[in-house]
Amino acid sequence: MPETITVRKMAIFTNVTTENLSKSLPKSFTKEQPKTIYEQLRLKKGNVTLILFTSGKLLLQGPPKDVQKVAAALEKSGIGEKIKRESFRRESGWFIGSDESLKGDTFGGLTVAAVKANDILRKQLQELGVADSKMLRDQDILPLAEKIRKIVPCEIRSLLPEEYNHGGKVTLLLNTLHQKCAHDLLPGKHVVDKFPGCVAGDVQEEHAESKYVEVAAASILARAAALQQLNYLSVQAGFTVPKGSTHVELALRELKKRGLEFRKFVKVDFRNVKEFHEKRI
Repeated sequence: MPETITVRKMAIFTNVTTENLSKSLPKSFTKEQPKTIYEQLRLKKGNVTLILFTSGKLLLQGPPKDVQKVAAALEKSGIGEKIKRESFRRESGWFIGSDESLKGDTFGGLTVAAVKANDILRKQLQELGVADSKMLRDQDILPLAEKIRKIVPCEIRSLLPEEYNHGGKVTLLLNTLHQKCAHDLLPGKHVVDKFPGCVAGDVQEEHAESKYVEVAAASILARAAALQQLNYLSVQAGFTVPKGSTHVELALRELKKRGLEFRKFVKVDFRNVKEFHEKRI
């Protein structure tokens, strides 16, 4: 049986809002800086971390006893519906799932991955601990991605910032990359994690990474490729480039200070990059 990767102890609630969470939690929880563009709110108390995602999912992580205690209190308050783990749809036959990463990050280009699986491989992916990549820590992503690549057919494509900046509109790039990744894995029914303007695939569905295990696996591969790309760009820049787009001005200043070409590190069409240049003209 494949080795299972455990992401500490976790509990998940759905349909949670920031307002309900603020009312239900004691003031002893302190706010932390969100680490990805998918996070609305990140809170911590002792060893327990709470992450509220833009999808309305609330993730609790930490030691089992501590997580169970907080989860019980939240469940009692009626904050949302508690689920034990991701429940993927039952499928039959070959499916290809694809997902992307870096789309909302200022630094980096784009990464897209596709994974193909049948009934047997789907079971192996779930035994491996595959879940929506947004629910996993960075340190778990790379080793899990390596295990996924060993058991399923997959395709990964990565565009560096310079390629992204020459490639035209992001919607066209995404549709092209999703189609190319899936084409190399045909035959199979292609499911895409829907994005604005998505026309790729046989099925386009929002939050597909929490509904189809193939898309969840693809999201892990895409994020792993994104982390590797950001590490590469950090080496090229001579400093650690940030994830996301919220707090990147210091890094943009560092690019300018070092005389580095922005098109090789960031998405030059992003508003925050344009505003940075405008402020310094």
